[in-house]
Amino acid sequence: MPVNVIVTFILGSALAWILIKITRPPKHLEGLILGCCSAGNLGNLPIIIIPAICKDKDSPFGEPDICYQYGMAYVSLSMAVGAVLIWTYVYYIMRVSSKTLHKESGTISQSQPDNISETPTPAKDTLDDAYTQLLPTTESQEKVKVSISYKIKSQLWKISSNINFGHVFAPSTIGAITGFSIGVIPPIRNFLVGNNAPLRVVEDSASMLGDAAIPTVTLILGANLLGGLKGTSTPLWTIVGIILVRYIFLPLLGVVIVKGAVKFGLVPSDPLYQFVLLLQYALPPAMNIGTMAQLFGTGQSEFSVIMLWSYALASIAVTLWSTYFMWLVA
Repeated sequence: MPVNVIVTFILGSALAWILIKITRPPKHLEGLILGCCSAGNLGNLPIIIIPAICKDKDSPFGEPDICYQYGMAYVSLSMAVGAVLIWTYVYYIMRVSSKTLHKESGTISQSQPDNISETPTPAKDTLDDAYTQLLPTTESQEKVKVSISYKIKSQLWKISSNINFGHVFAPSTIGAITGFSIGVIPPIRNFLVGNNAPLRVVEDSASMLGDAAIPTVTLILGANLLGGLKGTSTPLWTIVGIILVRYIFLPLLGVVIVKGAVKFGLVPSDPLYQFVLLLQYALPPAMNIGTMAQLFGTGQSEFSVIMLWSYALASIAVTLWSTYFMWLVA
C-alpha cells in the first residue's frame, strides 16, 4: 500500500512535468499543477466509496460486514500514507515554487547610466594577476573536494528545513496511526474494542465522531468549490491537462502497475485490496492543496477553478473507473 501510494505521486509528478512543458502555464501555477497531478484525494472520498460498495447487494467483495471491516482498514492506511506525502512532498514543491515567485516579483531592476565609459586596457600586471587567480591551486582544489563531499548533505538539509513536521502529522495522520496502534497491540485492543471491552464507550464515541466527520468534510469541499464559479484567468489547457492526467493517464498506468504486481506475486489475490490500490490512481486532486495555496498566497483562485471542474467530472470518471476496476478484480 505505501509503495503504491508513492508510485501514484511519482507518476503524477512526471505527467505534470510533461504537461508543464507542453502547455507552458504561468510560473506561479507550476507548483500547483505538480500538486494537483501528483496528490489525489486519498482521504474522505475512499471512505465514502468503499462502504457504499460493500453495502451493495451485487458487490464482488463478499459479506458486507467483512468487506466494510477490511475495506476501512485499507482506506485508513491509504489516507495516513497519503497525508504524510502531501504534507512533505507536495508541501515542499509548493513552498519552493512560491519562494521562487516572490523572489522574482521582489527583484528591482537597477537602471544603467546613460553614459558608459569605455573600460581602459588593463595593464600587464593586472592580466598576470587575473591569470594567476584562474590557475588551480591546492587550496581551491580542497575547497572543490569539500563542496562535493557536502553536496548531498546540504541538499538533504535544505529539503528537511523546508518540511513543516507540524503539518506532516496532521489530525488525520495521527488518528490513523493511533487506530493502527490500538488494533495491532492485543491488550489495548481488547481493552477498547469489542462489545465486552471495559472502555467500549470510547470506541462508540470515536465511531460517532468519525461518521459525522465524513459529511462535514464533504460540505467543506462543496463550499470550497463555490470559489471556482467566479472564474479566473486559469489557462484552459492547464485545466484540461490536469483532468486528463487524473482521469485518463494515471488510471491506465495504475491498471498496468497493479496487474503487473499481481502477476509477479507482489500483491495478494484479495479483490478488495486490489480495488483499493487501483482506486488510488483515479481520484481527483487532494483538498489539502487548496490549504497550501492559501498558506503560501499563490494560486488560490486558480485552484478553485481546477477543483470545480475536477470534482464536477469526478462523479462520472470515478464511477466509470470504479465499475471497470470491480470487473477487473472480480
